[in-house]
Amino acid sequence: MTRPQRPRPPEVPIFTLYGEQGAISDLEFVHIEEIAARSQRYGWEIDSHAHRGLFQMLCLFGGGATVHLDDATFDMRPPAALVIPPTVVHAFRFLPGTQGCVLTLADALLSGADAPQRALFEPLMSGPHLVDLGRKDGVAQRVAALLEQIFDEFRFPRGGRDQMFDWLVRAVLLLVARQLSAAPLSGSTPGRADLFARFRGLVEAHFAEHWPVPRYAAVLNVTESRLNRLCHALAGKSAFDVVQDRLLLEARRKLYYIAAPVSQLAYELGFADPAYFCRFFKKRTGVAPSTFRRQRGEG
Repeated sequence: MTRPQRPRPPEVPIFTLYGEQGAISDLEFVHIEEIAARSQRYGWEIDSHAHRGLFQMLCLFGGGATVHLDDATFDMRPPAALVIPPTVVHAFRFLPGTQGCVLTLADALLSGADAPQRALFEPLMSGPHLVDLGRKDGVAQRVAALLEQIFDEFRFPRGGRDQMFDWLVRAVLLLVARQLSAAPLSGSTPGRADLFARFRGLVEAHFAEHWPVPRYAAVLNVTESRLNRLCHALAGKSAFDVVQDRLLLEARRKLYYIAAPVSQLAYELGFADPAYFCRFFKKRTGVAPSTFRRQRGEG
């Protein structure tokens, strides 16, 4: 007799805006709303979720929040901005009455920019970041003023709205990018930043296929040594470690959010042998996958 299969637990919800299903096809999609507009509806708590193809920035000007970002937890205090690139799992618990807003846009607005502009925004796209807006006098006020102008355009559409969105959004992101402390990226040139962004895009698409570094280099039409020099300069690690870190991040996400057997997750991550996956995970984290899952559950 065939044993009935246990239904597989759902993965992390993928939303457009929190609580809303569907895909965004507009490559110039821009949305802005106050934090209270959505979080108050859910008791000031936003459960774990992610966005595909959407870049978000949460700006906090009053109150506070406990932030869960992938498997990290920290407190966010104003004035600050939280940068969340696509596919990063995040959740929030806001203090009631928290003031601020959430800006959401299609990541194509940034990745589709010309090379010099992509270089300016690359620090924001390199990963999630918590950015202190209070380190320089007036920066928080300038960011708030630009966001208010975006609100105005959003509430009262007028001629040239898309162009105005484009200018205002780029202005506020550039202010935040200036505040972001990203020393490894500070000396990059547009060409190097563009090449690194292309490498990261390939890693995102193929990390679970376990491409070797020479294959990435071949697709990028560069030597393996040049790719390694680029990664050391812009990320502080080798190309191999960039790929392995992305694979590890996905492993941690699956172990934390999906209650499937470790062996099944290993196969989903492209490992032919679950034992090899366990060795890989323990080597890079210091604990076995089962131990990591148990520790996260206890936390």
